[in-house]
Amino acid sequence: MSVALPPTVALDGSFARELPELAVAWQAEEAPDPRLLVLNAALAAELGLDPDWLRSPDGLRLLVGNLIPESATPVAQAYAGHQFGGYSPRLGDGRALLLGEVVDASGRLRDLHLKGSGRTPFARGGDGLAAVGPMLREYVVAEAMHALGIPTTRSLAVVATGRPVRRETVLPGAVLARVASSHLRVGSFQYARATGDIGLLRRLADHAIGRHHPDAAEAEQPYLALFEAVVATQASLVAKWMLVGFIHGVMNTDNMTISGETIDYGPCAFLEAFDPATVYSSIDHGGRYAYGNQPVVAEWNLARLAEALLPLLSDDQQQAVALAEESLGAFRHQYSAAWSAGMRAKLGLSHGLDETVTSPLVGELLTLLQQSSVDHTSFFRDLASAARGDAEPARGRFLDLAAFDAWSERWCALDPDPGAMDRVNPAYIPRNHLVEEALTAATEADLAPLERLLEAVTDPYRARPELGRYADPAPEHFGSYRTFCGT
Repeated sequence: MSVALPPTVALDGSFARELPELAVAWQAEEAPDPRLLVLNAALAAELGLDPDWLRSPDGLRLLVGNLIPESATPVAQAYAGHQFGGYSPRLGDGRALLLGEVVDASGRLRDLHLKGSGRTPFARGGDGLAAVGPMLREYVVAEAMHALGIPTTRSLAVVATGRPVRRETVLPGAVLARVASSHLRVGSFQYARATGDIGLLRRLADHAIGRHHPDAAEAEQPYLALFEAVVATQASLVAKWMLVGFIHGVMNTDNMTISGETIDYGPCAFLEAFDPATVYSSIDHGGRYAYGNQPVVAEWNLARLAEALLPLLSDDQQQAVALAEESLGAFRHQYSAAWSAGMRAKLGLSHGLDETVTSPLVGELLTLLQQSSVDHTSFFRDLASAARGDAEPARGRFLDLAAFDAWSERWCALDPDPGAMDRVNPAYIPRNHLVEEALTAATEADLAPLERLLEAVTDPYRARPELGRYADPAPEHFGSYRTFCGT
């Protein structure tokens, strides 16, 4: 239903207008009994939306896609993608809709997007729906990532639909209202390239430059500059993931954004015991997207973007390939530099220290963490206490105390700054057992655990004694953890 909404609600449809070949006009399925589960009032205000109005019956209908501003044209976006290494030429938004774009308080254009709003022409046999648990997982993790300073899509609201969703069991349905700088993906470029329409590919690239990387427009080779900008943003992003122990779980090319934001929190989780081989996703049987593989996979995905862009880089195929390879070659250095700088910060060390000193120190520490299965987040938080003179909390996590003592002596000699460490090492992350506890309770209509978890993870660097359990690793009885896509 398209209606005039309050003047504070203005949605544009620039993506649908500029790239109609990548947009299928569509409507969300009717939600029989929409009920608000959680609303991000601060984000709503940032977008110029009235939180009180969003809580109203009409506001809830907007948040599930059943009340549409006259200015908006909801669309399902088309894209392709490599999924676990296999190419799918036609993926697209099978259970999602781009309602439109809104200009936020800073003048930035942001997408308002729905997830779980019903089947679209891209559903490929799926029901197009989403359950309460997975949508709340994305809400929690996205907002935690934002609080950690990691570029991410944001969560505006989760609304229960009143419609049952059939998975292994019957679950309550929900829609997530998501906000992003855009939903342009590597897969968007793969789709455009596969059409053989170079004009479409060029318009898509121009759209991406205008929206995300405007400096590229002034470059001698704008499309090469666009590619280099995406390489740089992704190198920085994945380094930030690795530094906090985030495991995306499904790094398909359709889940890599052109903006450099983290997107699509399906089978994601946070590392606990440090081990590069850690995999939580139930569908990642070969460990392709294991924690330690994420930088390599990101580089592989960027190579697929380069392939899609080749016709725009040069009319000479060989020359285009050479340009792309040279630009892609910067990824490893950029990632390594970002990760190394982040590790020095986590250890409280001056950026001016010689890398020949810090690099072996970091490498030895990672070996010790893995050998003793040390909790990644707790260790770095405890290490600040060691810098203040109390080494026991960190020391007690290791099996080989002598090895840790030798490492700690060398580290302390570099005069680490504990205050700086506290500012980059979170006390709270979305601990896997606490996320599951909150989602299980919310599915049974108890939102209190979710609210307490959000209180912790949206202010992650400020330790609060009353939130002690939110800083603790999972208890032994939690067992081996597996995550699921929720589709």
